[in-house]
Parts: sequence; C-alpha cells; structure tokens
Amino acid sequence: MIYRDLVGIPFEDGGRTKDGLDCWGLVKEVYKRRGIELPEYPISAMNAEGICNKMTDEEHKWIKLDQPEEGCIVAIKLMPQGWVNHVGVYIGDGRFIHSYYTTGVVIDRVRRWKSRIVGYYIPGWET
Repeated sequence: MIYRDLVGIPFEDGGRTKDGLDCWGLVKEVYKRRGIELPEYPISAMNAEGICNKMTDEEHKWIKLDQPEEGCIVAIKLMPQGWVNHVGVYIGDGRFIHSYYTTGVVIDRVRRWKSRIVGYYIPGWET
C-alpha cells in the first residue's frame, strides 16, 4: 500500500509533511506518490467557510465518478452551505484514508461518513 506509512501522522493545519498533514495535504501526498501534482490551496483547515467557497469555485475542475474507484477523491460536506470542505482518498473495499483534526491520518469506513459524502471524484487536470 502506497499510503500505509501515512496512517498515524498527526493532523496539522496546513500540514504538508510527515510531521503533520491536513486533509488536502494528505490527498496531495497520495497523488504525488502516483506521479500527479495537485494544486495548493493555502486556506486554513479550520476555515470551513473559506474551504467551501474555494472548493465550490473549483467544482468544475473535478470529474464525478458514478462509482468509487481506488485512488479517487472522496468529497465530504461537513457544513450545510457550499459544495465540499473535507477530502480523503478511496482505497477500496469501502474504505478511505483521510486526515481529520480529531484523529490525524486514519483509514475509515465509507459507510460511517455516507450521509456527508458528496461523491467520488478525480481531478480534471489529471486527464
């Protein structure tokens, strides 16, 4: 697994290293290991409204999948407004990896987050 060594890394707002990762930092790292550079979003992970606004503005850059595929981005909506403000990476078998402020990097079950999952996406600039 290209991500197993990431499990247990603590959450860090704006984190982009093995010393700490936020949710976007984790997604960037997983994609980087696959040879894909994703853009940087310099928004505090604690600024849920700012993340919602930025992600909503960039929604057109994401390609929605009908079914989850290993390596796709799990888009999660934690607030009632906006499109999405939390992300992880689907790893198969109904599981995804993400970094959350209360847990750090963990592997979680999709069904646990089902009511908040907006969908499964690949970045449009990947194609």
